[in-house]
Amino acid sequence: MSKSYKIAVIGGDGTGPEVVREGVKVLKAAAAKFGFKLDLTDFDFGGARYLRTGEVLPATAVEDLRKFNAIYLGAIGHPDVKPGILEKGILLKLRFDLDQYINLRPVKLYPGVECPLKNKGPADIDYVVVRENTGDMYTGAGGFTMKDTPHEVAVQAAVYSRFQVDRALRFAFELARARGKKRTLALCGKTNVLTFVYDLWDRAFHEMGARDFPDIKREYYHVDATCMWMIKNPEWFDVIVTGNLFGDIITDLAAMTQGGMGIAAGGNLNPAPGGVSMFEPIGGSAPKYTGQNVINPLAAICAGMMMLDQLGEKAAAAAIEKSVMELTAHKLKSIAAGRMGYSTTQVGDLVAESL
Repeated sequence: MSKSYKIAVIGGDGTGPEVVREGVKVLKAAAAKFGFKLDLTDFDFGGARYLRTGEVLPATAVEDLRKFNAIYLGAIGHPDVKPGILEKGILLKLRFDLDQYINLRPVKLYPGVECPLKNKGPADIDYVVVRENTGDMYTGAGGFTMKDTPHEVAVQAAVYSRFQVDRALRFAFELARARGKKRTLALCGKTNVLTFVYDLWDRAFHEMGARDFPDIKREYYHVDATCMWMIKNPEWFDVIVTGNLFGDIITDLAAMTQGGMGIAAGGNLNPAPGGVSMFEPIGGSAPKYTGQNVINPLAAICAGMMMLDQLGEKAAAAAIEKSVMELTAHKLKSIAAGRMGYSTTQVGDLVAESL
């Protein structure tokens, strides 16, 4: 009997539904070829629902999503909704309530994709950023006093427990071992200034590495140095592990080195047995391109690829990546919206057909 996976599909806002549609097309083609089934259920969470109902997420949303094997997300962000409402009310709530404690960002330059870095090619840019996804400044610890007065004070605290740090580090060490490339894990922090939070990270990093992962080389970079080396020497990296805030920033920089938001995908993982993970293109809702059929769906297709890999359908995931690489190497003129040489739907067709 073939395996069957229950997938929650959240198209979301802007071009999100368009790119997810092409991702689903490719996922269905992969399922047919590799002999598994996908049971897809659509959810209308996003800006349009909020504007229509005043409700960001229904009260049952998290429990409903726990019943699925994975979540496939298009984008969250609506120009008519104040920033923070949807992001905190949907993205952060799902990450925290479903304990998706790892944000996984592969940084890989595909053949044919233009890189803004001089003399760098696919052999130079192939690493992974592991971002802790449930702590740091994103927990909401803090607040205002004397708001809207000349003496207003705003406090937002970076909060980490040893438990949160340890489980993120263990995932990153295990990934460096599983990749089997440079077998190197780099901690990105700021121990010279953030002498509490990143002292905790640094001690835990070296204690765990020495005790449990003596085969993995350990390196440390301040976050500002990490940004410099991402541009100057990206070939140095294998796996980078860091906190939530720094991870949010450096992964966008990394995305540009791999060609831009049109190709970058990420996963919000709960790696525990029975955990529900969420996969998405990282480029946002791109509202100015909505309905034009010109947005690049490859990031969403690659997010679907990551989802299959996490579910254990590794052969299907590898086949999707191979098809994407064939497309970028030989057919697409560019990965930029409107300059691909193909429409959004045509790109989805090309990837699905090449499977």
